[in-house]
Amino acid sequence: MAIIVFQHSDIGRPGRLGLTLRDQAFRLDIRRLDKGDEIPVDFDDIDGVVSLGGPQNVGGPEPWLRREIEFLKEAHARALPIVGICLGHQLLGAALGAEVGPMEVPEAGLLPLNSTPAGQTDSILAGIAWRSPQFQIHSYEVKSVPAEATLLASTTKCKVQAMRAGLRSYGFQYHFECDRSMIDAYARECRTELHKAGLTTEELARQCEQSYEMFARLGDRLCLNIATCLMRRAVGV
Repeated sequence: MAIIVFQHSDIGRPGRLGLTLRDQAFRLDIRRLDKGDEIPVDFDDIDGVVSLGGPQNVGGPEPWLRREIEFLKEAHARALPIVGICLGHQLLGAALGAEVGPMEVPEAGLLPLNSTPAGQTDSILAGIAWRSPQFQIHSYEVKSVPAEATLLASTTKCKVQAMRAGLRSYGFQYHFECDRSMIDAYARECRTELHKAGLTTEELARQCEQSYEMFARLGDRLCLNIATCLMRRAVGV
């Protein structure tokens, strides 16, 4: 049994989520679709699915994007636990029938996230502050809440920041999985994207000095909730 992890870039690692899942005795099967790895041909022995961030966009030329969307659609239909992060959140949104497209202005930085009333009572978000700093770097968004989904959190610029569909499919536009080294890597490698969002690397560093401790603490809590309340227990451990 394993959790399938779709990784789409070198920077976009499983981070603190991967560490927490391994600590809870789950095995991760990491698939680098951007480097030619294959999507599983069936759903045998799969505990759950995690789809991480990446520089690609829904509707892009990469042929595996459509295949991943179809895999997420079928995983959701089978009620497998799903966590989508950033690009993965958008791919899940597309799998659920939502429109996904470019934002008028990209969003980047450690920005205030507000939980909806549904998010304030969701078990996976238990222990998470109703208003919290969350790391963002994206120029596409899920434009509207999918018909079968519930909105859990928003920012000023992006309404669909977190959503739940059914009991086990969760999408998060923000990068709760990032540790400080990953944020620093985004700052180095994605300066153009930061600048398009009106953010300098110096300002991002100041945001981290002010808000990283709370961000990391809440990220650890969310990862633990996912590992203990959402993902199925690994068999034979």
